[in-house]
Amino acid sequence: MDKYPLGRKRLRGVRCIHTHLKNEPLSQDDLTDLAILRLDIMCAVGVLENGLPGNIYLAHLLPFNLEATPYEIHAPQPFHRFEIEFDEFISALENEMGRALVRDVNDKRERAILVSVSKEDKETQGESIEELKELARTDNISVLDTIIQRPKEINPKYLLGKGKIKELIIKALQNEAGLLIFNQELTPTQVREIGEITELKVIDRTQLILDIFANRAHSRDGKVQVELAQLKYLLPKLTGKGTALSRLEGGIGGRGPGETKLENDRRRVQDRITHLEKQLKILSKGRYERRRRRAETGIPIISIVGYTNAGKSTLLNALTKSRTFTENLLFATLDTASRRLRFPRERDAIITDTVGFIRDLPEDLLTAFKATLEEMKDADLLIHLVDVSSPNFEKKIDSVNKILKDVGLDNIPSILVFNKEDNIDKEILKNLCRRFDAVSISAFQTETLERLLKAIEQRLWDF
Repeated sequence: MDKYPLGRKRLRGVRCIHTHLKNEPLSQDDLTDLAILRLDIMCAVGVLENGLPGNIYLAHLLPFNLEATPYEIHAPQPFHRFEIEFDEFISALENEMGRALVRDVNDKRERAILVSVSKEDKETQGESIEELKELARTDNISVLDTIIQRPKEINPKYLLGKGKIKELIIKALQNEAGLLIFNQELTPTQVREIGEITELKVIDRTQLILDIFANRAHSRDGKVQVELAQLKYLLPKLTGKGTALSRLEGGIGGRGPGETKLENDRRRVQDRITHLEKQLKILSKGRYERRRRRAETGIPIISIVGYTNAGKSTLLNALTKSRTFTENLLFATLDTASRRLRFPRERDAIITDTVGFIRDLPEDLLTAFKATLEEMKDADLLIHLVDVSSPNFEKKIDSVNKILKDVGLDNIPSILVFNKEDNIDKEILKNLCRRFDAVSISAFQTETLERLLKAIEQRLWDF
């Protein structure tokens, strides 16, 4: 099919005509191939017992329709009576397909289908795919559909089973999707194989998060950390044809014209990684000096931590009357912001907003952001902010605690704070606060912040 790529036309320009030796109708495999390959027409010539042609069985694709039927199957016709003006028929069909657009031509966002293949329980998988939808929305991607599979054994080549990958391709063609986003981390081989069979761009959850970070990092620290994480993610995915390409071993039989393009790319990426790591160390020294000067003043430091979109920046703005950027998106702010917080009893503290956490944070990203999270090591108190209105807030608390432990910050005193109390029943909220020993607030209702300020004062100054 390489000679007949899909381009401006909606059909491939290839028709499939074959025989059915028992004069049987088109099979499901015939119809699936018609849809997946975008063939002009699928035709089977039935063969009678005496060897003569029997019926003609015909099917073709349809323009997008609300019933979501991708093809039309014609009634069988005797071979000798069959007539069709093929060129006119296909031309009219393609024109109709062009008119039946399934998308708003003014919407320039990428159109994606989300895919999750996992052995996890149904509830966990559902929560994870909902979070992937939010990540896609944050990255300005239009989500058209989702495919979820819980197989007994995961296909090492495509992740999805044979039937599901066919269903995925048909859905992508019907909805004019150009992107597949997998909830699981893909190997370079899987990206290549899935991309070849679907003829679509394929990325995984890690790549999506890195893209969000790249769009939203504005400070020098943030940009360096994101680029470093992207390059570390990219490096193992630079693949060629194995060691046969190597020209670096030297000696008899090893001398050659120099580096291959693959080796040259890898060396450049590795050089850039080394350069960025040096920059990160320099920036880290600057942060250390700022922290040391703050420590010399004797002013206590408070850091707000929590799952992404819990309302950390909104709380910082409410407590300090500042204007840090906020938006109802995952990872709306990535850059650390520090403000002075004045307490009613004429005491001051420095309060810091940090990057939001997320479950299964990519390892390279966590490594890169450890430099930013170092600022929290000097904190006298952590405010662990939780969106209590989220149905799976307990799992989010566990995810944040796990990351704090991974980066060595679990020994700092902390206050558990339930945000968005106005979105939950008061009696339920009261019981949850008692159960988790938490303080409840709404960052949008300043009168609720007094409880939090009192709790902070008690922890810092034993009032």
